[in-house]
Amino acid sequence: MALPQAFASPAALAAIFMAGILLCLLLRIGRRPKGMPPGPPTIPIMGNLHQLPREDVHVKFKEWADQYGDIYSVMLGSQRMVVLNSPQVVKDLIDQRSNNYSSRPEMYVGQTLISGGYRLVLMQYDEGWRLARKMIHNLLNIKTAVEYIPFQELELRQMLADMVKEPNAYHDHVRRYSTSLVTSFTFGWRSLAFHDPDVKAIYEGFEEFAVASNVSASMLDYFPFLRIMPDWMNPSKRRGKQLHQAELDLYKSYMLKVKQRSEKGVSSKNFCDTMFKLQEKHGFSDDWASYVSGTLLEAGSDTTASIFLSFAVAMINFPEVQKKAQEEVDRVVGPNRLPTMADEKSLQYIRGVVKESLRFLPSSILGIVPHANTNADTYRGYHFPANTGMMINVWALNNNPERYPNPRNFEPDRYKDDFLRAQESATLNDVSKRDHYTFGAGRRVCPGLNIAERSLFLGITYMLWAFSFEHATDEKGNKIPVSTEDVTQGIVCRPKPFPFKLRRRDPGRIEMILKAWDNAKELLARYPDGIRSTQYVNDWKEFTANEKFT
Repeated sequence: MALPQAFASPAALAAIFMAGILLCLLLRIGRRPKGMPPGPPTIPIMGNLHQLPREDVHVKFKEWADQYGDIYSVMLGSQRMVVLNSPQVVKDLIDQRSNNYSSRPEMYVGQTLISGGYRLVLMQYDEGWRLARKMIHNLLNIKTAVEYIPFQELELRQMLADMVKEPNAYHDHVRRYSTSLVTSFTFGWRSLAFHDPDVKAIYEGFEEFAVASNVSASMLDYFPFLRIMPDWMNPSKRRGKQLHQAELDLYKSYMLKVKQRSEKGVSSKNFCDTMFKLQEKHGFSDDWASYVSGTLLEAGSDTTASIFLSFAVAMINFPEVQKKAQEEVDRVVGPNRLPTMADEKSLQYIRGVVKESLRFLPSSILGIVPHANTNADTYRGYHFPANTGMMINVWALNNNPERYPNPRNFEPDRYKDDFLRAQESATLNDVSKRDHYTFGAGRRVCPGLNIAERSLFLGITYMLWAFSFEHATDEKGNKIPVSTEDVTQGIVCRPKPFPFKLRRRDPGRIEMILKAWDNAKELLARYPDGIRSTQYVNDWKEFTANEKFT
């Protein structure tokens, strides 16, 4: 049959041919490439995006892990994602092939729009990342972490005193503590109250970033052609740029205050002071430096506080664990002194509470940010093209019933024979003995895990020494339930707000807490220009050795 005259011209035939090619290319978007691991069925263009819920994406990834096993793949629009669900797969790829699996997939929203290409956690595995990581490693490594114990003890004294005065603001107190700890050794100044504008700005900005970068929210990442739309037609693009400018202004203001103070001869021996010397050598910009220091701030402030909330959820729901932990603290520490880091070797059950809090409700529920392979690779007969996302499925790994029987029970005795720190555990050859995956794996493992682990140990020990966590009650006296599953959304999550009662255990201990904080404030009066690291550490050791509580 002859074509109608309108379609018979060469130009029309060429147009039809090109339209056919474009349609074929369009329909290939979302299709799982040949050789990739199996996974849930895809549909054209969307891939598996249509199957992701708006909330609790980690639950769906765990369901797929139960269905497809150790390793499966999903298609998120044009992006490939391999999901790693077993300790051996994580060890084989992320740890043992770390030279190839330490990059990141392209993250247009989180890195290009919101972060200007500067956010350390999203950087590609390149020279810029290696320089920043080296600087942070020198600040936070396992040897230097012990130098920050005096800072942790100071901030914990304020945290407990604040809890005595405002027991219903637990959520704010733990966030102020973790933020102040980081601002002290990053910028040389303390965060005095959660409601200070500087402190609130940190949390509000990072929460927006975390939600905007969520795996179920980044349409501009999954469909690059949407990026050509002008800002006035694309609210996500417009908001991303606004967030970046607000973040940059905030982080740069913190960093420049340190630089101005340093130029006046007031050095606090903090991270920024050290970074300025390297800036003269390497020539990186103030914007880049601002985000490196800001990365420390956001990583240290929200994650530790999130685990303190996870701990509270566990103590309320598992009172027998709380009772056993308090019995150990009372036996080792007693009522007449504050706990110290020196007690750790005698508090193995508390160490188990720390590890179980990290496992039970992790802040990095889907590994925060996927890894990516720099070069194409094969594994177990599967083929991974270069720049394939590799998600460490932390929720599935931390809830593997073979490694953790009855995983939704909070059982610190899982670790009764585990005397390793998290960093040591992460390097074990025997993957069946690793404690948890909340700090990640490979070369992108959380650089602050040594400090975070000590913060959690000291904070949990202090709180169990002074308080008990109990259910709040309604007007009829019924206990208000606290969920062990409800979490906020985003790449970093925490338990959703929940009511509970923080009960004082003993009037004598409460008096000691308030006196300890009063004593610490007298010491702080010596540092009107900010805490100077070396001198403060020496002063703190002398101060606590001679401290009187009566």
